[in-house]
Amino acid sequence: MNTAMATATAAARRKMIDLHCHVLPGMDDGCQTVEESLAVLDRLRQQRVDMVVATPHFHASQESVEEFLARREAAYAALGHRSEVRLGAEVRYYSGIRRLEGLSRLRIQGSNLLLLEMPLGRWTEYTLREVVELADTCGAQLVLAHIERYLKDQPKRTWLRLLDAGVLMQVNAPFFADWRTRRSALKLLKNHSIHFLGSDCHNLTDRAPRLEEAEAVIRKKMGEDFTDQWIAFGESWFV
Repeated sequence: MNTAMATATAAARRKMIDLHCHVLPGMDDGCQTVEESLAVLDRLRQQRVDMVVATPHFHASQESVEEFLARREAAYAALGHRSEVRLGAEVRYYSGIRRLEGLSRLRIQGSNLLLLEMPLGRWTEYTLREVVELADTCGAQLVLAHIERYLKDQPKRTWLRLLDAGVLMQVNAPFFADWRTRRSALKLLKNHSIHFLGSDCHNLTDRAPRLEEAEAVIRKKMGEDFTDQWIAFGESWFV
């Protein structure tokens, strides 16, 4: 393929969605200043990302939904209401979360998606039952964040149960970009067990975005058509 054809092909490719990013200034352990946030957004734009979902940590033990939303809006305003940024949250699971008032208000802007962060270690039967119930009753489409962190601690039947319950799965870009985990990531993708990709970016140093690397691996191993269809699936959840 000559240079002109390669450029045209790249331009025709679907752009990526970053479903998990800590880009809002001063919200959590992610970007701390507006300048740092803008630098991260610029890096993501260079990596052909045209929608960045800001997912600051939400811990119900630390603040109410109302307090969190007010802080998030202030951080977004400080960033200049950037059009490529959608507002969401990385909601920390806790026992009894299904009774949290206002949980559905933490859905990702312009979608029905709710990003849930699970605890490390082996999940109990109660935890699993509650997540399955939450998926059915929370009024949102449940997405588990960075599932690669939990794979080694959960039996295969746990993932089959969650997938059967309609729970969707998000992984971080290094899962594909790192040669040590790449094979596992591609196997899950081939089995339709990965639905969204996120950078989980916090800064431009030790937790910088690597979406471009991940996309290159997926395109090389899975092909252009598969990759574009997979990206289109992610886009289909947004209006």
